[in-house]
Amino acid sequence: MNHAADNIRILAASMVEKANSGHPGGAMGGADFINVLFSEYLVFDPTDPSWTGRDRFFLDPGHMSPMLYSALALQGKFTLDEIAQFRQWGSPCPGHPELDVNRGIENSSGPLGQGHAMAAGAAVAEKFLEARLGKTMMQHNIFCYISDGAVEEEISQGVGRLAGTLGLDNFVMFYDSNDIQLSTETKDVMAEDTAAKYKAWNWNVITINGNDVEQIRKALDAAIAESERPTLIIGKTVMGKGALKADGSSYEHNVKTHGAPLGGDAYINTIKNLGGDPTNPFVIFDDVKELYAKRSEELKKIVAERKAAEAEWAKANPELKAKMDVWFSGKAPQIDWSKVQQKAGSATRAASSACLSELAKQVPNMICASADLSNSDKTDGFLKETHSLKKGDFSGAFFQAGVSELTMADMCIGMMLHGGVIAAMGTFFVFSDYMKPAVRVAALMGTPVKFIWTHDAFRVGEDGPTHEPVEQEAQIRLMEKLKNHKGQDSVRVFRPADADETTVCWQMAMENTDTPTALIFSRQNIAKLPEGNDYQNARKGAYVVAGSDENCDVILVASGSEVSTLEAGTELLRKDGIKVRIVSAPSEGLFRNQSKEYQESVLPKNAKIFGMTAGLPVTLEGLVGANGKVFGMESFGFSAPYTVLDEKLGFTAENVYNQVKAFLAEK
Repeated sequence: MNHAADNIRILAASMVEKANSGHPGGAMGGADFINVLFSEYLVFDPTDPSWTGRDRFFLDPGHMSPMLYSALALQGKFTLDEIAQFRQWGSPCPGHPELDVNRGIENSSGPLGQGHAMAAGAAVAEKFLEARLGKTMMQHNIFCYISDGAVEEEISQGVGRLAGTLGLDNFVMFYDSNDIQLSTETKDVMAEDTAAKYKAWNWNVITINGNDVEQIRKALDAAIAESERPTLIIGKTVMGKGALKADGSSYEHNVKTHGAPLGGDAYINTIKNLGGDPTNPFVIFDDVKELYAKRSEELKKIVAERKAAEAEWAKANPELKAKMDVWFSGKAPQIDWSKVQQKAGSATRAASSACLSELAKQVPNMICASADLSNSDKTDGFLKETHSLKKGDFSGAFFQAGVSELTMADMCIGMMLHGGVIAAMGTFFVFSDYMKPAVRVAALMGTPVKFIWTHDAFRVGEDGPTHEPVEQEAQIRLMEKLKNHKGQDSVRVFRPADADETTVCWQMAMENTDTPTALIFSRQNIAKLPEGNDYQNARKGAYVVAGSDENCDVILVASGSEVSTLEAGTELLRKDGIKVRIVSAPSEGLFRNQSKEYQESVLPKNAKIFGMTAGLPVTLEGLVGANGKVFGMESFGFSAPYTVLDEKLGFTAENVYNQVKAFLAEK
């Protein structure tokens, strides 16, 4: 068995050496665990990579990708030529793993901590689906691999607390505790008792020699048998196990092996010490081939038995099977939006609540979460139609995440990576700052989670500047301009102008199965757009909502509540004979995807365009163009009632009139 682990060490060290870049030490230390897991315990179908009944393996420390690629090469999912091109242009083996289920990679990882949060979310999804489909269809485990860095990251507290509280006994996490990190030893930054901490969170904690095969087996057996708690296996491993220096002395447990190639004679001595040929290191040993071929045969039998049981279940439960197929298809659910009844003039967070209420009734595989704000971000519209997920009872569909926005976001992403589940989550827009790393990784993976952000501007008022988003919309709209590796928009952003536009934005969010969606809603009531408006035009990202005169003197553009402010100012401008067109732009990204002809018809390049935003002026600069002007925030907010702030900060009909008049007077 150690020979197979040494094979992984040789491949991992050689990948880094050839690339002259990467992290060999951790991969070498973790090889024993990953080999035991992959060659004896992990259940998957080699011929059907996306089989819903497979175990999932989530890697948290993405810098240990050489370990994962090497183990997957032993399974036949990567060729030796492919792993030899590690970190090169066009290689399927990038520096940190990127989502590719067909090759056995269940998540993109790199920013430490996020991977194990996604794994915990996948465990929640498995429990949620088991409650609806039964144990026959959901009897797999979620395995995860973390490092010291992930334990140090603050997100680990959220994952530890929530996984323990929910009793995720299907969640098994191996902690590669090698006492070494990139620039120091862990004793310089950690004095805690990690085992005691996780036990306090209601985890089953097992501490072992992480390089001892028999201890690894016993720990995995105990973890899989656990029926009440998630399990943390603390594996005390040796960083750079098997590594030798140029002089032949041990290079093990050395900080320098963490993040750099072994180099020169140290590399040559290490490969020889592990039983490899430094001149031809990319080789799978014959006995290792036999080991993994044997596992492949075992899996054929295991999978055949499971699939036979699944077929019997499907025969006995045709309606449930039909639902399951739809849920795992990734297709948008069928929703009767006519059942959503909106109240004119309501806050868009309340309008979102009306949509969520119907989604809870009509989308049985949807989970909605909130960071202890459900009655304020109005995700309680969903909660009122279901109940919260709890230990031993996953029949509900609301995930109470507590005050942990980043953990909540990554766990919701993990739910969707598992498959079969649609996840949405809510918090205040200003706290989207906590979630930014998760939003970014979701965008990279094209995971279509729904981010619900309310209290969208300084109109939070009395709460003061700490709670008033100003720069946040500009930040997310910058991401809206990026493409992912598939050439898709990285994220869809919607900030609706009134209650009915909110319904259309939610429609688009639920139809979007390719990327994350950000929905930004108001705290305060917003006046309804002018009568006769065709809200389905919001699907084009920006559209004319009033005064469509082709010979207008000025075009006014905004998103969210500022649209109604522009409408109020327009009444004053029209008294002066000024012809005005008003454009609502809930999504600049969608607007830029329209034909050039349509874009020109709504916002002509040579037109005088005035924009208003409760965020930074840059938020709208891409829409107003070179001839335009944007009135926006030039400071953080202040503590006062929002009506006072509107007056003090210039978000009034009178100031729209004054600003536009001055703008038109400019040469």
